[in-house]
Amino acid sequence: MTARPNAVSTFPTFPAFPSATILGYPRIGPRRELKRALESYWNGRSSRDELNSAGRRLREATWRRLTDLGLAEPPSNTFSLYDHVLDTAFMLDAVPARYRAADDVYFAMARGTDDVAPLRMTKWFDTNYHYIVPEIGPETAFRLADDKPVREVAEARELGVSTRPVLLGPVTFLLLSQASAGSPAGFTPLHRLNDVLGVYSELLRALAAEGVDWVQLDEPALVADRSDEELVAVRVAYERLGGLDLTERPQLFVSSYFGELGAALPVLADCPVEAIGLDLDRGRDVLARRDLASLAGKTVVAGVVPGRNIWRTHLNDALDTLRYLRGKAGDVTVSTSCSLLHVPHDLESEDDLDPALRKRLAFADQKVGEVIELARLFAAAPDDAVTAPPVRQRPQASSPDSAQPAERSPYPVRAVAQAEHLRLPPLPVTTIGSFPQTGDVRAARAALAAGEISEERYEALVKAEIERAVRLQERLGLDVLVHGEPERNDMVQYFAEHLDGFAITRHGWVQSYGSRCTRPPILHGDVDRPAPITVGWARYAQSLTGKPVKGMLTGPVTIVAWSFVREDRPLRAVFDQVADAIRAEVADLQDAGVSIIQVDEPALRELLPLRRADQAAYLSWAVGAYRRATSVAADRTQIHTHLCYSDAAEVLTAIDALDADVTTIESARSNARVLDDPAMKGFARGLGPGVYDIHSPRVPAVPEITGLAEKILRVLPADQVWINPDCGLKTRTYDQVEAALTNIVTATAELREVSEVLLSSSDNCRDRSVG
Repeated sequence: MTARPNAVSTFPTFPAFPSATILGYPRIGPRRELKRALESYWNGRSSRDELNSAGRRLREATWRRLTDLGLAEPPSNTFSLYDHVLDTAFMLDAVPARYRAADDVYFAMARGTDDVAPLRMTKWFDTNYHYIVPEIGPETAFRLADDKPVREVAEARELGVSTRPVLLGPVTFLLLSQASAGSPAGFTPLHRLNDVLGVYSELLRALAAEGVDWVQLDEPALVADRSDEELVAVRVAYERLGGLDLTERPQLFVSSYFGELGAALPVLADCPVEAIGLDLDRGRDVLARRDLASLAGKTVVAGVVPGRNIWRTHLNDALDTLRYLRGKAGDVTVSTSCSLLHVPHDLESEDDLDPALRKRLAFADQKVGEVIELARLFAAAPDDAVTAPPVRQRPQASSPDSAQPAERSPYPVRAVAQAEHLRLPPLPVTTIGSFPQTGDVRAARAALAAGEISEERYEALVKAEIERAVRLQERLGLDVLVHGEPERNDMVQYFAEHLDGFAITRHGWVQSYGSRCTRPPILHGDVDRPAPITVGWARYAQSLTGKPVKGMLTGPVTIVAWSFVREDRPLRAVFDQVADAIRAEVADLQDAGVSIIQVDEPALRELLPLRRADQAAYLSWAVGAYRRATSVAADRTQIHTHLCYSDAAEVLTAIDALDADVTTIESARSNARVLDDPAMKGFARGLGPGVYDIHSPRVPAVPEITGLAEKILRVLPADQVWINPDCGLKTRTYDQVEAALTNIVTATAELREVSEVLLSSSDNCRDRSVG
């Protein structure tokens, strides 16, 4: 960092942007150190000071690693104890009044307390990362309540490292927020932009006083369709922040990612910001734009190294892109397309992968190496002008690889057959699938992988855990049971381990939210199912009870979405291959006597393109893949699906088109806001809006469950409603699960006492084929 020039300098000069950079880095630690520190604190085994110390060690390790790899000015303020959007709300003191009395306000907002539910959580754009949704109202009193970005700059300087602070941009922060309860009609958080900009201005001054040369402001919301009003807000924001005297603020780098800036590009280019970031992986069409010349005089931070996949970058193509941009912009810096938050830490720890596959891969550290190598090649490349390079794209398919299977019978026909076969009570109670993954279960799985116990011993342990889950559900009085999935490490990884065409990493962890991490499989070849996957466990569970036990499968959209997918085949063809594998499993479960089969698609909304013009085509073949997977089900076989934490209201029409007999969705954490969507009025199949937020340790009381269920019953006919948690119970303890399910069954019993009235109410019923 350099000293800021004083006010009497006639021609102040400022440091140029580094020639190589990244927009962010994984924050969980190479061995999930953050997960262990968080869960130790939450379980009362360590103090807040100890948790903060663990965070400091992770930040230090990250900065040292990045400088060792060759980055001159790594980013700071990308680390978070839970979520960077929550960090921003906390920093701005956008804390709803109900959390202020909590012992730890930050985690109360993230996870709730015994008395208060947490803030809503949903997906970060079209990724599997979840963020906490801030609540903003006219009453929110913004102030700079936390100087975390400034503290981290000083913390890094103590280590001898100069950093570039990263802030969530003010426009994206407000666009991602929701209006607080009681806000007047027509109010949106964006109406508070000027107040938020006052705090951002104060923060920029504080960073300048700390000697910061550049600050990164992330505005990914600008790559989606934006209204004229929102584009005006962009201009207002960056004319105000950029209009601060350069002696009082750092130079501004406005970063965008996950797509092309579209109409926001000329707006930003016209604002007094010094650098603009372009995603040249998912937003490569920008290269063909005529208004690219508007970037003259700006530093373009060129995201030519993809930040969301694990395939090596085509360096020659990237170099051609950089050379082309050099003729358009004031200066060009080599960067990742987005933060590396979405990929694992380091490929070097994956000794078990096939060597031929390893040669095709690059994790976060390898991508840093690619950025630095490209910067070296770019600096040495001749200055002669080059034409716009051709865009390397995934192969396209005009039709599926094979013929679409026959469709199922119409839903009214199936509904009659299922009602006669299953004989379920009104408001049937079920869960989503998984039960708590105990330490004994995880230890047994690890022992099997290490060869310390036999397959027979492992199978006996899993069967004992299945029986535990089934007996608990029977004792509590649930109507449709699950086997608890003790044999599964993850709902996608488990299937990938049993399908050809996938590879599994040992340490390839990626943060999903908070302490929750997944290891996305690598889908690198043609997909095939060599043998049944779940049938044996489902058959055993059903043998323990006379109640129906659901077969539990993950849908093709979610398997593809939560994997790192090959780029040499049309994506639609990949979807169809996975769908065919799941269809074979559905057929085998049905032949084994399983009457209810749940094929989960929590990622259906997640993959929805950010631009509306691209959404219809995606939904068409995503829905087609699901229907392909379930087409073999007989009329009396009830197909369930599940979606969670992904704003289901945005894809209600597609959810209906899936043609599942019953759909369960996240609802409790958002207070059933999906029910407010007008499309819900026409939803004619079974629906289970969740009544228990499983991502919080709190146990909902009976009145809370009853109140939420009554809200549901004011919108949907009682004979259409299912009662269930928001999601699987894997992350909870058995004590929490038993208490919550007991309350759910109790609340349902109370509701059933009035179910006949609800079923016959003219205000709440419509003509139906089954009553």
